Amino acid sequence: MTLTRCIFYILFFFTCISYSQTTTAKKPLPSILNSIEEKFDVKFSYSVDDVNNVVIESPSPQYTLNQTIAYLNNKTLLNFKLLNERYITVSIVNKTIDICGIILAQENNTPLLGATIIITNTQIGTATNYSGKFKLTNVPSNATLSISYLGYATKQLKANYFFNEENNCKTIILKETNQELNPITITKFLTTGLQKRIDGSTVLNTEKFGILPGLIEPDILESIQALPGIESANESIANINVRGGTNDQNLMLWDNIKMYHSGHFFGLISAYNPYLTNKVIVSKNGTSSAFSDGVSSTINMFSKDHITNTFSGGAGINLISADAFLQIPISKKLEFHVSGRRSFTDYYSTPTYDNYFKRSFQDSDINTQEINQSNTSSNFYFYDYSAKLLFNLNPKHKFRANIIGIFNNLDYAETLTDTNQETTSKNSYLSQENLGFGGNWQAQWSKKFKTKLIAYSSKYTVEADDYTVQTDQRLQQGNEVLETGLKLNTHVLVSNHFSLLNGYQFNETGILNKTLVSNPSYIKEKKDVLLNHAFFTEGEYKKNSTYLRLGVRVNYFQKFNKLLIEPRLNFRQNIFKHLAVKLEGEFKNQSTTQIVDFQDDFLGVENRRWILANQENIPITTSKQGSFGLEFNKKNFHVDLTSFYKKVEGITASNQGFYNNFQYLNATGNYTSKGLEFLTNVTAAKYSTWLSYTYSINNYFFESFTPKQFPNNTDIRHSISLAFNYNIFKRLQISLGSIYRTGIPYTKPLEDNETIQVGSFYQVNYDVPNKENLDPFIRFDASLNYKLNISKKVQSSLRVGIKNITNQDNVINRYYTVDENNKQKAIQVDNKSLSFTPNASLRFNF
Repeated sequence: MTLTRCIFYILFFFTCISYSQTTTAKKPLPSILNSIEEKFDVKFSYSVDDVNNVVIESPSPQYTLNQTIAYLNNKTLLNFKLLNERYITVSIVNKTIDICGIILAQENNTPLLGATIIITNTQIGTATNYSGKFKLTNVPSNATLSISYLGYATKQLKANYFFNEENNCKTIILKETNQELNPITITKFLTTGLQKRIDGSTVLNTEKFGILPGLIEPDILESIQALPGIESANESIANINVRGGTNDQNLMLWDNIKMYHSGHFFGLISAYNPYLTNKVIVSKNGTSSAFSDGVSSTINMFSKDHITNTFSGGAGINLISADAFLQIPISKKLEFHVSGRRSFTDYYSTPTYDNYFKRSFQDSDINTQEINQSNTSSNFYFYDYSAKLLFNLNPKHKFRANIIGIFNNLDYAETLTDTNQETTSKNSYLSQENLGFGGNWQAQWSKKFKTKLIAYSSKYTVEADDYTVQTDQRLQQGNEVLETGLKLNTHVLVSNHFSLLNGYQFNETGILNKTLVSNPSYIKEKKDVLLNHAFFTEGEYKKNSTYLRLGVRVNYFQKFNKLLIEPRLNFRQNIFKHLAVKLEGEFKNQSTTQIVDFQDDFLGVENRRWILANQENIPITTSKQGSFGLEFNKKNFHVDLTSFYKKVEGITASNQGFYNNFQYLNATGNYTSKGLEFLTNVTAAKYSTWLSYTYSINNYFFESFTPKQFPNNTDIRHSISLAFNYNIFKRLQISLGSIYRTGIPYTKPLEDNETIQVGSFYQVNYDVPNKENLDPFIRFDASLNYKLNISKKVQSSLRVGIKNITNQDNVINRYYTVDENNKQKAIQVDNKSLSFTPNASLRFNF
């Protein structure tokens, strides 16, 4: 009996397996259609694209032709229709379906977090989660999906490919592009749209950007301040300090055009429209040898570079400005992108504008409401625009042409009424502009060899006409930078794991500075020109858990007959599955710097002017930097610990903006910055939270000064930021954050001897430089983003942001001036940060 049962169960088991295999066996639809044609002597008429990816079970052999047609209609999203006894048409049924997929990397079948799935010719899409999974509902069955991920080849699939009766998720494998040796290691870093590459640089993808505390838009230069080691000591975008450096030590590129201007509102708003800026790559160390300048960092901005053959665009308005952008396909090979933004502050004043105005102009003539019997008024506006022409001659040869314009204008009127009640009015103005042109030719000569030829021109001008009624004096000032450049990159893919980059770069930089005074008459004008030739080479290797980029750049300055050799190193090695060690180092130089004059430059609003190195009193600035760190990354948990050491030589006293006894002296020195950066970040589908901490010591050294060594103006010993993002609902996000940092140094007047007479003038008699520190800077910010549901073709969002929720009274700078009523005394002047400042934006994308 027992043996009989065993035999029965065995036979039953194998029968079930056989039945299961028979019933679940699926075949490609074209193969099934061929069998049906032979069996019933009929002919199917269809598009290959419609049936290629359809897989179903074969119909029962006992079915008649009509039963077979009914079966096919039931099992697919296609419409099978008998025209007559011989011919059957096949077409796509126009209905919506729900689709589900899992995106994996081909190399190791790991899920890709943040892969983008877009329904082509629409603004509808989604992104994958930590499991690489995505879902889309109510998708037209005849739609095409574009699946993309940075560093991987894009795939396009029909929506009906995902259709199956069991509602199982289809698996899609993406293949790494052969030329991508620098992949993303962290796909969601702090917030969506922020990613970290294997070489340590950070990528800001503005199109996918989520939300950060206090921000209503993906402001490029504000967003990067969420990264450890990047501060703004005075809360200004025009003064970004990377590991203790000054703002002029950051190389800013926009589509390969070197930019000399960064902020609207004289530093409070980024001058680069984020809605055509596709991505930004920020490097603090270990930079590619293809780049020079920027001894502190490289901020490389790229606009959209792919022809989509889709008309799309967007527009938005906030409490400061309005903007719009368009992507216009002209033909399959030609496309035009354009964007523009303008403030409306010269027509209408908002509370946000009032706070920005007060913050920007608090330390200038512009914010003075009354000077003796003089009344003042001012009018300020800004705008920016960009355009790009994309032409693909063929898949192997692509041409691009760009233009970008940035403009700030301030008109200032002063009216004086004398004792006879006669009124005199005088107007002053300040304008600031950066205009850039660029173009490039990308050529793929073979699978392993490509070149890129780049040419650009950048012109920066700032002009001021300042008329003072009381002294009847007119002061005209100007600063102009004109740079042209040519660059050739050659890229050889030696193997799937190793590539070689070689290139040549030529730059001609001319800088003009002029000052004209009417009473007493005085004219000073100086123009310098510098030519620079550079050759660079580097090898990049990535295999499994090892990444290495090793390069060298050779710079030759024709005017000085000077040669500078700059080695570069970037190394990362996984020592365990989730733990990596990284080592970075670089030598860099820059020949353009800014000098700072707090006394009389440009109405006291813009205190910086660009100058060129002359190797006499203004040397070429050079830097040496090294960093070592550990990085732990496991699913949604990331920890980064990095130590760094940087020494920058060839700085001058005039470009540091001293408020002490050294501010009128000419001297050359250096500064040394060293410290530790820590970041921990936990992310999930609905939230992200992070804590960053930076400890640094930053000291000057000037041989001719006493004392020779003292704290740097941007010496911020401790800086902590904490933030939390949460998706409350599917369409509602909130972001909360806080910043704490120790106050920057300042110099007090000498006690009991606060001023000193020099000739017929008095000046402040300062004590030991930078001996004191301001109170700590504390700020709490919040943002809210709500996605409006208008239509399937139009995406819209309402964002609200508040900076300094608690209205903290932060002093960001302190200096002293001579008391005009008592020349023996000095008056303390405090510059304050933004007060409680709300802002809101409404956007529409189509």
